[in-house]
Amino acid sequence: MKFLTFIFISTILILNFTACGSNTIKTNQTNTDNNNNITSDDNILQTAYDSKQTDIQVHGKGIVTKILSDDTSGSKHQKFILQLASGQTLLISHNIDISTKIDTLSINDSIEFYGEYVWNSKGGLVHWTHHDPKREHIDGYLKHQNITYD
Repeated sequence: MKFLTFIFISTILILNFTACGSNTIKTNQTNTDNNNNITSDDNILQTAYDSKQTDIQVHGKGIVTKILSDDTSGSKHQKFILQLASGQTLLISHNIDISTKIDTLSINDSIEFYGEYVWNSKGGLVHWTHHDPKREHIDGYLKHQNITYD
C-alpha cells in the first residue's frame, strides 16, 4: 500500500513538474474545496502525512500559528509552525545561514513555501526552503508579504 501511495504521489508531482516547465512543482492553486479552501497542495501533504512519507518536494501555503526560537546549534534555522487550510500543522525549519531570516514574521501571517517534507507525528516538517549553494538539491523558498526568501 505504501508503494502504491508513493507511485500515486510521484505521478502527481511529475505531471505537475512537466506542466510547470521549471524546477518548481506547483499544483493548481485555484483547485480548492469551496467549503474550506483546502487546496490540492494540502491534499498532497495530507497524503504524505497519512502514509508517513518523507523526503518529497512540496508546495503550499499556511498561516503562522507559533513562532519558535531560532535553532542555533549547527546551521542556524528560523523555526515556526504553520497551519494549512486542512488543519494539518507543519514545522518550517528555514536555514538562515544560507537564506535570509524573515524578521517581520508574526502570528497569523500567511506564508507560501516550497521545500522538502519530512514526516513526523505532529504533521510534518518542511526544510530546504532555500537555494542549495552546492547545486545538489532542488532549490526551495519561503514567500512572505510578496518577498521571496531563498
